[in-house]
Amino acid sequence: MSDHLPPCPSCSSEYTYEMNALMVCPECGHEWMPATGGAAEPAGPGERVIRDAVGNVLSDGDTVTVVKALKVKGSVSGIKAGTKVRNIRLVDGVDGHDIDCRIEGFGAMQLKSSVVKKA
Repeated sequence: MSDHLPPCPSCSSEYTYEMNALMVCPECGHEWMPATGGAAEPAGPGERVIRDAVGNVLSDGDTVTVVKALKVKGSVSGIKAGTKVRNIRLVDGVDGHDIDCRIEGFGAMQLKSSVVKKA
């Protein structure tokens, strides 16, 4: 574990810890994404980074897998967990839907990055 974890931006507590891709404060419960200056980050100034449910950086053209069953309005059956979605496109969607894609059997739709995992 690193001895140089940043303090909580909400309450300034020094007792923060890492949980997957997030930093967590045990005193106030605040969760945030740490600012990393590593070379693995594809974003420059003004670009936003979209991450999947486990913290992997997504980009246009990636193949992702749905990690939980999703209900679809107007459909008797929803999208099952484990469904592969190929050739995604990242967009500035409405209400957190930041992936534009085409799912076989359902057609074009938008998904949230929090319900997919990079394949």
